[in-house]
Parts: sequence; C-alpha cells; structure tokens
Amino acid sequence: MSIIDKIPPNKQLVLFDGVCNFCDETIHKIIKADKDHLFVFTSLQSNFGKEIVKHIGINPKVDSIILYQPNIAYFTESDAALEIAKQLSGFYPLLQIGKVVPKTVRNKIYQYIAKNRYKWYGKKEECMVPSAEVRAKFLS
Repeated sequence: MSIIDKIPPNKQLVLFDGVCNFCDETIHKIIKADKDHLFVFTSLQSNFGKEIVKHIGINPKVDSIILYQPNIAYFTESDAALEIAKQLSGFYPLLQIGKVVPKTVRNKIYQYIAKNRYKWYGKKEECMVPSAEVRAKFLS
C-alpha cells in the first residue's frame, strides 16, 4: 500500500505544525469553514506527515503549511493558505485578492509570521488531540 493510499479519495491533505497554537486555531477555522468536507489533516511532526513530506520531495525541515492534492499538486507557504481559503465557505475565498501581491512579498510576510508564531501565540508540548467529531478528518 502506497502512502498516498492512506489519503481518502477526493480529499486534499493539509499538513501543519501540530504544536503551534496559531496553527491549531487555523486548522479549527478551516474545519469549520470546510462545508464540502474537502480537507483532511495531519501534523508535520507525525510519522504520516513526515512520510508525505518525503514522498512529495520537500525539505523535511519545512516550516510551512502544506496543501497536498494527491497526484495533482502541492502548495506551501502563502500559496497553500490562499489555495485552502479559495475552497472554503464564508469570506475566505475573498482572500484571493492577496494574489495581486507578488508571491515573493507574500511569502516574506508568511515567513515573518511563521518565524514569530511561537513567540506571539505560544507552543504546545505535543500535537492537539481532536474532538471525537473531527477525529475522522485527521490522518496518522
């Protein structure tokens, strides 16, 4: 069985920093706005997350949210955030206006936030344990 086979059909995988409070909040917002149930999740720290990063061919020290669309594409940093937002309900698709900003500038802003996220929002000792209702959306 391939690592990709662990991802349910027609789902996109969001890989995130599982010990980051800001990232945890963001994942909960995505889950709430994911009315079409397009996304499943795993932390970058999990064995599954590490296997996916290796499979994609990304540096294993990546410090970014990753959106993986199996056998199609993957996105990191601001591209991942915008691609996820585009597919959510509510006001999130309006964030596509951010694409008028050059990618290099968007990613510099993304990297600045990523660099300071623990200082601003704190860090957990371990990855979150999802509630029973969202547990099925998490892969390990």
